[in-house]
Amino acid sequence: MFVRSPGASAPGLRHGTTRPTTARDPEMNQQKQDQQKHEQLNHEQQMQGPQKHDQQNQDPQKHEQRNQEHPQHERPKHDHRKLGRELGLFDTDPLIGAGLPYWLPDGAAVRHTLEEYIRAAERRAGYRHVYSPVLGKRELYEISGHWSHYSDDMFPPMDLGGEQVVLRPSLCPHHAVIYRSRSHSYRELPLRMAELGGMYRSELSGVLGGLTRVRAIQLNDAHIFCTLDQVAGEALAALEMIRRAYEALGVTRARYRLSLPGPGGKYVAAPEMWQRSAALLTEVLDRSGLPYEAAEGEAAFYGPKIDVQVADGAGRESTLSTVQVDFHQPERFDLHYIGPDGAKHRPVMVHRSIIGSVERAVAHLIEQHGGAFPAWLAPTQVAILPISDAELPHADALARRCAELGLRAEVAGPEHGTLGARVREARLVPYQAVIGAREAVDGRVALRLCDGRRPAPLPAEEALARIGAVVDGYAHDLWDDAR
Repeated sequence: MFVRSPGASAPGLRHGTTRPTTARDPEMNQQKQDQQKHEQLNHEQQMQGPQKHDQQNQDPQKHEQRNQEHPQHERPKHDHRKLGRELGLFDTDPLIGAGLPYWLPDGAAVRHTLEEYIRAAERRAGYRHVYSPVLGKRELYEISGHWSHYSDDMFPPMDLGGEQVVLRPSLCPHHAVIYRSRSHSYRELPLRMAELGGMYRSELSGVLGGLTRVRAIQLNDAHIFCTLDQVAGEALAALEMIRRAYEALGVTRARYRLSLPGPGGKYVAAPEMWQRSAALLTEVLDRSGLPYEAAEGEAAFYGPKIDVQVADGAGRESTLSTVQVDFHQPERFDLHYIGPDGAKHRPVMVHRSIIGSVERAVAHLIEQHGGAFPAWLAPTQVAILPISDAELPHADALARRCAELGLRAEVAGPEHGTLGARVREARLVPYQAVIGAREAVDGRVALRLCDGRRPAPLPAEEALARIGAVVDGYAHDLWDDAR
């Protein structure tokens, strides 16, 4: 969406200047027509009340029936690779390299908002955040087991001053070392450590695509160091965090999968350890009451996991979230805590990711919502549309007020076309605030919602307060008609 920043002047005009008003000025004539149509629409709304965007949606049972008749895989499909570029969210360049997308401002806004949601959810759940470097000595990954079981997916080592340094393929070895750097009492457990950190995978060029398969990954990762008795409770709490995140994001899971080892030598050879960890995760799934399917050959090399699978519009599955139980790395890094008996005991390491990689999560959200993100996640939450140049100062003031309230707003003035053209351009923005001559005088805004509804004009402060309540509550319904 091409927009005008608050305070900027229209092309060729200084802010506050006006064009001569003559019948020969087609732009001024168009603005008058826009104003007349807008006032007529406001009058009809006041006489009839707020409009519904879909008569069928007035009946919840009919709305639900329509959803059942058109399941997700039969709805129009969106390819995030095409749509993400059209919406200006991300792009790639051969000079940067394959599998290395960069984020444009609107995409960065979505990513930042998503990351902040995760950090806030983790803080509420008792996690402490850390930062760790994206490089590590080769020896670190030899200890963790990545070098012997995962080196084919890692970038080659770099020789630096007589040492070999590697771009990390995961965050867990760093977090194990951070835990080991301090002594811990049983009273500190469970110790929940989280990080949104970078990692790198040496993916082959043939499998790279958009945001779903990339070489540079930003991972929402966490590791819980706990006693054996605490494992089930922590895993259940992680599954609940995943459920709440999916609800806020509007993500529909395809299924839960208990990922177990398969034949071959890519797994740590410790049968007793595998049996213990698989039994724990099976207990967690049974206690949760969630339906799941067991799948051999899908485990991590160090332990089994619960994977939350999602599907794209074509029905292709991928793993978005995961919970894993790990007895292997605590032993490899000689992790321990001091128990109530004063002796050293080995903790269990629970790996947990709520949204997996940020790249894959955003790719799925683009396709799930077709670019019409939930209001709290949308890159632009309010598109402010002044009908004519005369309303530009009021539009700029409203944009500044949005910024003060933490709402992402942009002004699209008449220099960007007729009101109808600007409405169409901003069709994916959750809220369009139209300001005509009457609204400017009364301090009101006429809202258009991207779901098609048009509430009656409201005082600007009341409208922004109601929008803010939707955003703060991570709600999916853009407007409460009962208020």
